[in-house]
Amino acid sequence: MATFEIYTYSPEETMDLAERLGEKLLPGDVLTLEGDLGAGKTTFTKGLGRGLGVKRTINSPTFTMIKEYQGRLPFYHMDVYRLEESEEDLGFDEYFSGEGVTVVEWAHFIEEYLPTQRLDIVINSINESKRLFKLEASSSRYEEVCKEIIG
Repeated sequence: MATFEIYTYSPEETMDLAERLGEKLLPGDVLTLEGDLGAGKTTFTKGLGRGLGVKRTINSPTFTMIKEYQGRLPFYHMDVYRLEESEEDLGFDEYFSGEGVTVVEWAHFIEEYLPTQRLDIVINSINESKRLFKLEASSSRYEEVCKEIIG
């Protein structure tokens, strides 16, 4: 498993990084996002959507848990924070093995349901605008994607 690190210095740079990643994603890709509240998970997800060609406004699915968007591929945005103490299986496999791209915020709450082949992203807030992204690639394909987007 390879780990990559990159800094962004504004929300726009965060969205640009995510957009470059979104352009490289394929059906069945799964990304996890971890970070404190306000770290930039939703901003990053908006950039992913832009890279996938989603035209609708992307916002956090905190109260609905899963939002679905259509771009060049179906895009599934999950926020599983409210599942912290739940044992409920909500059919995650259908999303993870489908024809779309899935991004999961607070993924550690559903670790047992996640596929082993995925890209784990941790966002660390350094200050009001600076972020450190740690990307952990679980396969050679994700490793190559990381190398392409980071340069």
